[in-house]
Amino acid sequence: MERMKAIVLNEPGKPEQFVLSEIPVPAVKAGEIRVRVQAAGLNPVDYKVAMNGHPNWQYPHVSGVDVAGIVDAVGEGVTQWQVGDRVVYHGDFSKPGGFAEYSTTVAHTAVAIPDGVSFVDAAAFPCAGLTAYQILVRKMHMQRGQSILIHAGAGGVGGYAIQLAKLLGASTIIATASPINADYVRGLGADYVLDYNQEDVHARVMEITANEGVDLILSSVNRATSQKDLSTLSFGGQLACIAGAPETVADFQPSTKTFTLHKLMLGGAYGSGRKAEEELAAMAAEFLQLIAEKKIDPVVNKVISLEEIPQGLKLLSERHVQGKIVAKIGG
Repeated sequence: MERMKAIVLNEPGKPEQFVLSEIPVPAVKAGEIRVRVQAAGLNPVDYKVAMNGHPNWQYPHVSGVDVAGIVDAVGEGVTQWQVGDRVVYHGDFSKPGGFAEYSTTVAHTAVAIPDGVSFVDAAAFPCAGLTAYQILVRKMHMQRGQSILIHAGAGGVGGYAIQLAKLLGASTIIATASPINADYVRGLGADYVLDYNQEDVHARVMEITANEGVDLILSSVNRATSQKDLSTLSFGGQLACIAGAPETVADFQPSTKTFTLHKLMLGGAYGSGRKAEEELAAMAAEFLQLIAEKKIDPVVNKVISLEEIPQGLKLLSERHVQGKIVAKIGG
């Protein structure tokens, strides 16, 4: 049986427990494609789920939800892809992923990489970029002239969200970041960068907006922060949470703070039916076009090797990475 190099977990654990190994190349099943991986993006979900594992995992397990590469084989019934096609996809974290020389996915979740977009840039965006895109475009329907607060502006989701907000014509973009990342976040398009360690973020937002609050908030911190966010919204504002919704919503007062709440988990598309999975690919195609047209920077901060993925995940877990870390695996 043909074998491949992969970064695996032999049991649930921390980033440093990911190890380099040789395992069988995955077989391609009906409705799937197998990809010769050229690059894989690193994301918080990769180390967070690894801590406790997943009921569907069999060990040794390969993580990595963001994969870009070349179609190596097509399964029975697959007609939209041919061997040699360049593709990228956001994978199902309950199944083996892309921290390996080969990986498989359901064919309808992949999207073609446009000419001029590298494998590294393509692998950088799916998890973080599609989360930001789903929030601002699909859920909030952000309009020109609206204001927004984006927590963790230096991270992957935050960095893409700032750029999208700018592209969509936001009137005011407020982001939180540590002082060391302030210039980077301003460079992405933030009008104000607040130091979440030294400033009362919510009080400053109200000050900046003349006590009216912001139209939109992207909260990626925790439940407590999301709870405070509610009071920072303008009348009819929208709060999107990707790391814990507010504890108290039904009885939230006053009526001058009427709001809409969005709770998102991009990976939840898997297991929700084919329509949800195809939506991942549709959003990816739209987002890739923005990258191809140079309207969105893929925010690749660091390119590492397959062998360096454990160190990269550890760095990511320390929560002070600007932009994205991508592992270049093939080529």
